This record gives sequence, C-alpha cells and structure tokens, in this order.
Amino acid sequence: MAAEMSAVLSSTSAQTLTLGIDRKGRIRQHDRGAGDILADKPGSLLDTDLGELIAGPGDPAEALSGLIEATLADRDNTTVLSIRTASRSVVDAVVTIEPIRSNDPELLAQVVMRIPPPAAERFVDPALMRNALLDGAVRRIGGALDIEQMAPELVNILVPHFCNAAGLLMLESVMGDGEHPDLERDGMQLFRRLAVAHDDGDPGWEAAFPVGEILRYPPDTLYTRCIKTRKPVCVIMTEDGAAKLAQAWVRTPVSRLVAGTSMLLLPLLAGETLLGFFVCVRRIGFHRFDAYDTDIGMEFARRAAVFMDSARRYSRERATALTLQRSMLPTGLSHPASVEVRHRYLPGSKLIEVGGDWYESIALPGGRVALVVGDVAGHGVRAAVTMGRLRTAIKTLTMFELPPAETLQRLDDLMHELGEFEPHFATCVYAIFDTVDGTCEVASAGHLPPLLVRPDGSSEFLDVSPAPPLGIGASPISSRTLQIEDGSLLVMYTDGLVEKRTEDIDQGLTGLQKLFGPNSPTEPLDDLCRLTLAGVYDDHQRDDIAILMARLRRIGSDRHVEWNLAPKLTAARRGRSLIRRPLRQWGLEELIPVAELVVSAEQDQPAPRPGRRAFL
Repeated sequence: MAAEMSAVLSSTSAQTLTLGIDRKGRIRQHDRGAGDILADKPGSLLDTDLGELIAGPGDPAEALSGLIEATLADRDNTTVLSIRTASRSVVDAVVTIEPIRSNDPELLAQVVMRIPPPAAERFVDPALMRNALLDGAVRRIGGALDIEQMAPELVNILVPHFCNAAGLLMLESVMGDGEHPDLERDGMQLFRRLAVAHDDGDPGWEAAFPVGEILRYPPDTLYTRCIKTRKPVCVIMTEDGAAKLAQAWVRTPVSRLVAGTSMLLLPLLAGETLLGFFVCVRRIGFHRFDAYDTDIGMEFARRAAVFMDSARRYSRERATALTLQRSMLPTGLSHPASVEVRHRYLPGSKLIEVGGDWYESIALPGGRVALVVGDVAGHGVRAAVTMGRLRTAIKTLTMFELPPAETLQRLDDLMHELGEFEPHFATCVYAIFDTVDGTCEVASAGHLPPLLVRPDGSSEFLDVSPAPPLGIGASPISSRTLQIEDGSLLVMYTDGLVEKRTEDIDQGLTGLQKLFGPNSPTEPLDDLCRLTLAGVYDDHQRDDIAILMARLRRIGSDRHVEWNLAPKLTAARRGRSLIRRPLRQWGLEELIPVAELVVSAEQDQPAPRPGRRAFL
C-alpha cells in the first residue's frame, strides 16, 4: 500500500477530486472534476452512496464504515482504495477523509481523492515532465556529494514522472579512483548498477536487474550502441529482441519484463567523458518515447552528469587527502615507561573535507616526553600536506631539546616562510612532561587549552598564556610550568571535538570536562577515548578530530640516579665510575660499556644546555 500511495502522490499528472459526504456516506457535494470522472451522467453523483464507488480492497461497506468512524472520532484518515469510475474502469486512488465544520448539519466530512491519469494520458504532456524532471526534484539533490546516495534519488525522479521503470548504471572506474573513468580495458567496460525503480510492484525487476551488480554488456546490443556512440538510443523492444537479450544474459525474467516496451537509453556525459547511462522503460499501453521525450531525457541526463561528476571529483580528492593525511600521522607513539599514551583520529563527516589535525608523542632524552596536538586551518590536500610539513619539522626540533615555547616559535617562523607562497596558519599545543621531577611545561599557539584531570577526579583547563596561531602574528610565545600529581590525565584535542555549528564552544568544553568523573584517572585510556568520541558520530557536519590522552606518572626513585658533576677535567672519569654501581644493582651489567660512552660524550660537550641530563 505504501508503494501505491507513493506512486500516486508523486505523479505530476494525478487528478484531485473533492467530495462532501454525510454520516451515511452519501455524497452531498462534489467539485466539477468528480462529476466528470465518477458520474455516469451529469448530475447523477449527488446522493450517491460512496460505498458504491469503492471496488476494493475487501468489503466496500466495511471500508467506508472505517473512514466514517475515523471522522466521527475527529481524526483524519488516509488509505488506498480501488475506485470505480464512469469511463476508466477501476483505478487505485489515495483517499483522505477529513472532518469539517459546515452550516449544513448533514455534512460530515470532506473526501479528497488523488487519482492517477489513465495509461494513455501519462507521459504525454512535455511541460509536466519538464517541470518534474528539470525544475522540481532534480534541484534538491544538486548539493549531494555521495554517488551511491544520489543514484536512487535520480531514478526516483524518472519514475513515475518520465517512465514506468528506470535504472542507473555507472562505469566501475567511476566508482573507484580512476582519473580517466571511460578508458576501456581489454576492449570491454565494467558497469555497476547503482539503482533501479519501477511503479508496478513487480519483484521481477530486482531479480533480473539486482542493484550492486557489476557486469559487462553483451556485444551488438542497444546498451553497447549507447556506450560506443555516446548518444541516446530509443527502441521498441520486440518479443524476439527481448528473448535474445534474456538468452544473452541467461535471465529468463528479462524477456517478460521488457517485451513490447519502449526503451530509451540516456548517456551520462561530463564533457567528453562517459560516466554511465540511464535505462528508461515504458510498458505497453503507455505513450512511447518520441523525439520530445529524448530531448527532455537528455537534458535531465546532462544535469545529472554534472552532479555525478562533481560528486566523483569530490570523493576522489577527499580519498586522496584522507590517504595522504593517514600516511603522515604517526603509526606508533614513543614515551617513557611510566607514561601511558593513547590517541584517536576521526575523519570529518562526508559533508566536510579532510582537515589537517595531527598529534605526536615523542620520547626525549632525560626521561621526558613531548606531547603535541595541532590543527592546520583549511581542508583538503593542501591542509594535509601542510600538516605533514609541520609534523616533520616538530620531530626535527625535538632532537634539539628546545623548550615548548621556543619550539613553537621556530614552527611559527616556518609557517611564515610557507605563507610567502601560499597563506597558511595552524594552531598547536606543545607539552613536555619530566618523569623525574614531575613537572610539565606547556605552550600554546592559538590552540584550545588542554584538560588536566587530577587523581581525585577534579579537573581544569590549563590556562596557558595566549598567543596567535602559527603563521599569523609575530607575538612572542610563552609557556607555563606546573607540578603534576602522579596518575593525572592530560587530554589534548582539536576543535572538532568540542565545536558544533549549533552550540557555543563553551558548551562543548563544559561537556568534555563533565565526561571525566572521579573514577576517570583509574579507568583504561582506551575506554576514555571511546567515551570522549561517543557523542560525535551523529553530527553530519563534524570536522575531523584528533585526541591525545596521557596518564602521567613519575619514574620511581629506585629506578633512576642523578648526579651533579662539577665542570672539571676529571668529571668524565668520575661519571663512569658512578654509573657502574647502579647498573650492577639493576642487573644491567651488559650495558655498562654503552653507559660509560654516553656519560663521556655528555661530559665532553663544549657547552651543555642548562638542565641537560644524562638519564639512565
């Protein structure tokens, strides 16, 4: 019933009839159209029992009684009934009954019937078809960017406005990432059927033409003619032709479905490139395709091709950017043994291009770890490339063991240099945690503040001195150093996690903070990452998201040693002698030669950086 109702309501040439009935179901009023279509002779429709016009389904009296009961209960009711007409036998109509208030005490309800036109009158008026195909529904799907989502919407425009059945087939290379989708391989082209629609409710269409099927068309058929000439093909499918087609495909139902039909194939051309084609079918008894229909169909196909090509190019660029970004994101994060680190990256929704979010965790000499999260402004391949440059630069800068503020200052210089050729800017937050003294130094360049969750469950966003994003200003970048309690969580993230188009960003920050309760510091980091992302999947305009979550702990006092050696010539020898004892206590005698070399190298530095530590 739902399919029948949809077919009638979506028909552009369906006629609307209006009747007024009393409590007994007798027709008290009607419009002119109802008199012309339902009455045997002029004026004979008044006082006619509506039940006499109902031919099914089921008992007409029972169907009418159900409609009247709904009206007496002050409810609207809509159903599909078979209506007996004066000149057109029995037709399926969508019937809606509504209670009304009238000066006529006998008038109970208004009955609105939507009746499809007879087969001979469908697909006759070019103006109606042009309006439905070109000026109506097709405009609503122009912004879609997913080919598989767009395909059923396109064929549902063709059916029922243009034909009784339709299918959309696309080159398989279009569905992939081919740069030239219409190039032949081995002389044959693979096509994928993306959508099928029909208005007769016959399941044979889905059986004979399954959606998702990948196929090659038999040679010397109307399909290959359309593919080779890239022009529309219009034929009357004879019984012999249908039988041959069914035999070539080894599908018997094909012959029954297409024998005697009028078929029109419409190529989808993006410039000179063939993307696929529509197959349109009109059954026996309906107006056959003619030159007017071909012109209207080709105009529809040209517009559809523009939409499909835009979606194809967007999908290919998005896949390229996503692949590039994922290849540049770290596959493994390094950190000291006392620090636990987890990360998550979630690409943006399909409505949003791939962005430039990134993260990094790098173990530093001296029992320290650098934790970094950044976000390059913009989307697409350019943002992914810039993200790769920044990530490479920051890995290089960590080798110099610079403080966070100085590291970001160097990155800012790099962004200014890149901006000379093409404008770039990015936000970044950089933290260095020392596992020996438990301090954490944080610097930020235009980035959202990290969230610190203490072991008792209390939390705060770290107030770091603000600085403009990298590549924008020349303001100095400063840092903040704070003491971290063992077991605290440091949550670093990009704006896609807390920013929504319908909410203020403060709401997102508050919501993030509420996710971390009293037990959060002891929960597995993987569970906390999943909890953090749980509410973002339903946002269809979501930006990409990067999260870096670390549980920070100091190394136990029995697991490290530290000495301050005076800058004397004997310092290296003194350091070598000091290091032997703890290594023997820890059962690491085999590392003594290497440790001695490290100590000697550190002491031989001409001007060691203040605070530099040889950590073992």
